[in-house]
Amino acid sequence: MSADARRHPTPADPAAPSPGAPAQPGAIPAGPVPHAGTPRASASGAAAPASSAHQAAPGRNPAGADPQAAVPSSYGTGVPAAAGPHPAAPAAQPASAGDTAPTGAPSAPVQEPPAQGRPPASGTGVRLDRRASDEGAAGGDDYTLQAPDPRVAPEPHAAVCVACRAGRVDDDGYCENCGHAQPRERDHMEQECGPVAAVSDRGLRHHRNEDAFAVGTTTLPDGAPVSVAVVCDGVSSATRPDEASLAASRAANASLLDALPRGTHPQQAMHEAILAASEAVNALAGEQPTEAREHAPQQNAPACTIVGAVVTAGLLVVGWVGDSRVYWIPVDRSAPAARLTEDDSWAAQMVAAGLMGEAEAYADHRAHAITGWLGADAYELEPHTAAFKPDRPGVVVVCTDGLWNYAESADDMAEAVPADAAARPLHAARVLVGHALDGGGHDNVTVALVPFPAVPQGAGSA
Repeated sequence: MSADARRHPTPADPAAPSPGAPAQPGAIPAGPVPHAGTPRASASGAAAPASSAHQAAPGRNPAGADPQAAVPSSYGTGVPAAAGPHPAAPAAQPASAGDTAPTGAPSAPVQEPPAQGRPPASGTGVRLDRRASDEGAAGGDDYTLQAPDPRVAPEPHAAVCVACRAGRVDDDGYCENCGHAQPRERDHMEQECGPVAAVSDRGLRHHRNEDAFAVGTTTLPDGAPVSVAVVCDGVSSATRPDEASLAASRAANASLLDALPRGTHPQQAMHEAILAASEAVNALAGEQPTEAREHAPQQNAPACTIVGAVVTAGLLVVGWVGDSRVYWIPVDRSAPAARLTEDDSWAAQMVAAGLMGEAEAYADHRAHAITGWLGADAYELEPHTAAFKPDRPGVVVVCTDGLWNYAESADDMAEAVPADAAARPLHAARVLVGHALDGGGHDNVTVALVPFPAVPQGAGSA
């Protein structure tokens, strides 16, 4: 979600004045409790101009580049560091005078660091070690770049630095060899579970990933397979949005995987899953410091949106609160693609009320102000669910606005989804995330793909 921390006018007043300037990304401003019917702070602004690089990750060596390789997923199947869309950063240059020397560096300061981009004199490591022959000699200011000592190589199962590819990562998340801060676990996540796959990325503008997903498979009482995908987007103007999205996605996924094998109808199971997710997010508000709860018990409580899909033989069920979406894309493109959800947003309310056309409403700077979310300060929880019976095989795209901002219409999304998405869902999810990053990556990007098998039943709503 965007870090916009502004308040928006009520949906009923399209001529209301523009909100104030947005806060810096990641800011957690204090604000009044939203009134009934008043949109919460913007879930995402309009697509921003393309950015050429990530923000630099904090580290002990400011001269180093921001490492943005993928890390093992907390949801299950991990991926190698090089598998993500962000290339690993090059080895860091030696620290300038006054910087904290990394482990293994000499006590004397470096007189002349190598020129930017110049290859090291020798070896592949990044430690600077004084030659023994130079101790006390006139040439004592000459240093050589040597590889790490193999006798102190990282343990076989220890995390290895994504920057120098040699040092062990300490408990604080820094390389003991070059001092680089490592990418956080949620900067880039991928998971493949049976026919379902999902990818989430921090994007190019945000300092952390506030999206989360959960995918899984199970069986119905008759043994029929069923696939589940849940995607959540943290509200950046709330406190701890990353925790909210993670708690909601896990709670909803667990609820679905528990209810479906017991014979609960998928649409009812989706409704219950959204309520379980809401309870999980509400519980986070009770973990605030006592003083904060006394002064403003619900102000800026953790919050997120949620969207989910359940796919079983001949039936597709979706559920949502907020502005994350589900799209239906036929495999052979013989039928038109469709968006299966309606946003809880200012723009959607304007269109529904007949006050503005869709193009005009979504071009407005208030378009992404959400009017529904999960959280203790939500005015009224209204889970939306719908069931469909597609008559042909297809792919269900479950995503946050970090993706659909760059493929908003169903036709645009169908064009972005690879033709072999049903057969290679993980590859297709990576392609879609790359599409958003190539478009500017101004928000966190998360997408889950669920193939829908061919069935003989006719299409229609259940």
